[in-house]
Amino acid sequence: MTNEISPSENRQKLVTQGFLVPFILITSLFFLWGIAHGMLDTLNKHFQNMLNMSKAQSGMIQFSVYTAYFGMALPAGYFMKRFGYKRGIILGLSLFSSGAFLIAATTTFESFWVFLICLFIMGCGLATLETAANPYTTKLGPKESAERRINFSQSFNGLAWVIGPLIGLFIYGNHSNVAGEKLNSMIMPYCAIGGTVLLVAILFVFTKLPEIKEEETLGENDSVASSDRTPMNKPLIKHRHFVLGVIAQFCYVAAQTGVFSYLINFVTDVNQNPHFDVAYGPYFLSIGFALFMIGRMSGSFLMKRFEPTKLLALYALMCCLLLPVVSMGAGWISLIALYGVFFFMSVMFPTIFALGIKDLGPKTKKASSFIVMSIFGGALFPPVMGLIADKFNMSVGFFAPIPLFAFILYYGLKGHKVESAA
Repeated sequence: MTNEISPSENRQKLVTQGFLVPFILITSLFFLWGIAHGMLDTLNKHFQNMLNMSKAQSGMIQFSVYTAYFGMALPAGYFMKRFGYKRGIILGLSLFSSGAFLIAATTTFESFWVFLICLFIMGCGLATLETAANPYTTKLGPKESAERRINFSQSFNGLAWVIGPLIGLFIYGNHSNVAGEKLNSMIMPYCAIGGTVLLVAILFVFTKLPEIKEEETLGENDSVASSDRTPMNKPLIKHRHFVLGVIAQFCYVAAQTGVFSYLINFVTDVNQNPHFDVAYGPYFLSIGFALFMIGRMSGSFLMKRFEPTKLLALYALMCCLLLPVVSMGAGWISLIALYGVFFFMSVMFPTIFALGIKDLGPKTKKASSFIVMSIFGGALFPPVMGLIADKFNMSVGFFAPIPLFAFILYYGLKGHKVESAA
């Protein structure tokens, strides 16, 4: 007589026995790329000040990084399909480190376009890491707890987003107005990041990681997954929950990047009352990221008791309701509403990712590549939001993400459902 594990018991179990060390190592990657992104969102205002750029122009910082996600995700997926997750992670770390060192080496050029090229290289590394780490995390335990597991790992990504702007304080506080030295304060932070990432890459070279095959994830308790839920012979484009998941992730990253990129502009906008000195901007961004991290950690806990899809829909609805308050320009009330958006965005990326690749079996790696490609939304939206802010004001710019969160609300309610085999 066999003892079957119920779905509710599986949802309580975070990691499969024997996979704890790999889970810890992979979770460390979420922290590393979170540092890079957290610093990135402090640079918009810095470049506006140092190189006399508009908000729309500085939005090209995010465009450069997220375009790399679009261009690198599929090659990274094919690389891992042939060589495995471990080699994919090492490749991603190597590109990440190279991009950081190049940024540090080229600051004296004071060329925004050279900086964007270096960011693109770093972004290729980040895209490769996300293509590997996100699906790998979902496979290190029962599929019933996949959404909770990826939210837990992404919590450390949220912690890093808090630290990133604090590193940005060094950049803001040590800048020079002397020609050839305006961007020198970026040298030390990016050298430190490049060195740390390189050391982690070396650690992965000498660490044994289990190579999880998607076919292996259909074990005893999952034996009906491919036959009863969704046919494995269908092309990805015909898996409705996956296609809508790609669209939902595009919408989410577009909205998230816009909100993150322009918080400093929002709190320093002279049309706001109160408004603050730009030197304090990273502090306000760090507070927002702290709420983002708390949202992810609490979200992972709540998913033990509530369906992840319901939580996703509720949080998307709250963002739709809070953004008009942000756009009212009502001083502290609008700022508090904006911080609420940070909190409620928290669970969206990992939850959409896990739902989008659910029950895809051997197609998981390829599907993950397409979902990472959808991060391209983060390249397109900040310049658009910046144009709106340049034409009107920063408060009005925060109306723009509302339709994006509305689609995520739909995905959480209906779009995520896996179609059964005919």
